[in-house]
Amino acid sequence: MSGKLSGYDETIVALATAPGVGAIAVIRLSGPEAITISNRLFPSRDLEQQASHTLHVGSIVADGKVIDEVVVSLFKGPRSYTGENVVELSCHGSPYIQQQLIDACIHAGARMAKPGEFTLRAFLNGKLDLAQAESVADLIASHSAASHQTAMQQMRGGFSRELQDLREQLIRFSALIELELDFSQEDVEFADRTQLYALIKTAMEVVKHLADSFKMGNVIKNGVNTAIVGKPNAGKSTLLNTLLNENRAIVSDIAGTTRDTIEEVLNIQGILFRLIDTAGIRDSVDTIESIGVQKTLEKIKEAGVVIYLFDVNELSVEDIRQQIVAFEQDGINHLLVGNKTDLLGESAIQEKFRDIPGILFISARNHNHIDDLKNQLVQKVMSGDINTEATIVTNARHYAALQSVLQSLMDVKQGMDTGLPGDLLSLDIRRCLHYLGEITGEITNEDQLDFIFSKFCIGK
Repeated sequence: MSGKLSGYDETIVALATAPGVGAIAVIRLSGPEAITISNRLFPSRDLEQQASHTLHVGSIVADGKVIDEVVVSLFKGPRSYTGENVVELSCHGSPYIQQQLIDACIHAGARMAKPGEFTLRAFLNGKLDLAQAESVADLIASHSAASHQTAMQQMRGGFSRELQDLREQLIRFSALIELELDFSQEDVEFADRTQLYALIKTAMEVVKHLADSFKMGNVIKNGVNTAIVGKPNAGKSTLLNTLLNENRAIVSDIAGTTRDTIEEVLNIQGILFRLIDTAGIRDSVDTIESIGVQKTLEKIKEAGVVIYLFDVNELSVEDIRQQIVAFEQDGINHLLVGNKTDLLGESAIQEKFRDIPGILFISARNHNHIDDLKNQLVQKVMSGDINTEATIVTNARHYAALQSVLQSLMDVKQGMDTGLPGDLLSLDIRRCLHYLGEITGEITNEDQLDFIFSKFCIGK
């Protein structure tokens, strides 16, 4: 998207570091008057005469009073993050000082930045495309090595480059087909249909691969709701404590001890599992326990994966078979885990459950085979190894647009198969280009941009 939107030619200011007390805070200004405004508050040196990408130490003075001694970082446009003049004031981390500096900048002519407005300006000034800009928010929110690397890959333009290459080739063919329409009376063909067919086939493979990666990307970005369920006294709370390596849940021999859900987060191989210890599933006349059981059933439906934990000494083979059927009928992604193996013995367990494949046997109390459980959890939610150097789609907006791109490509292919006239074929290609442009920002509007960047923090 080119050009400026209304209201984005003003100079903005905001706290760029996290709010609260710290050793250092950074106040950021961006816009045509960023250096001029800073100069009014910084008598130590004439910033207008200084070179870009330089640091200057001095005091910020407003209404004749020294607010703080700061380090001024000077970035002249277009060689800056936003593409505009940018000044960053590194001050002491007192919230009072932070607010005094921001108020002084506003009084000198700046206005308070909106959420994500610095990155929005970087997009408007061509420093980032829209997909890269959105990855900035993902990078800030990254909570694991996998989510960090995936966001970095997108911010560097890996996703955008794949789409841009595809878009340029489709634009070229669309132009050739439209050129044919200008010479329709002469029955000439500028666009090689064989090459176009091959391009559409390749494009469909690329787009489908990107769309399919969203399942993995969503897991990397948002984590997986993982419900630990089973009958009372199966050892669910003990398993939660063992996985977390701390006494998070109350454990006792009394059935029904857990009456409400307990939620904790565990990082396994770069994937966040939001573990939910639930109340044991059974009929109960206890009103509070019945509410807990109802919550358990709700958590099962919401979970990305369910750990069904059972006591190998108590539950029968028929009970397990019935539970498997129930999970499969409801389409629940589940993992069968037999607990308390230390009481029954390895050989007896294998004999008892020999007709049911896929059960993982553990002892939560003795920490036996817990690493195997962690590995199986990762396998349950991932289709393969995490390759964070590859392009992985993590954004729901991008996924929806890719689905539309894929459908448009299928329409183009079908049109070629049925001998669709060039003018109608060109429309289908243009529709495909539209959805590609929605991802990278060639096609967008002010309302969409406001929605996307409103989810950013102020100061970024």
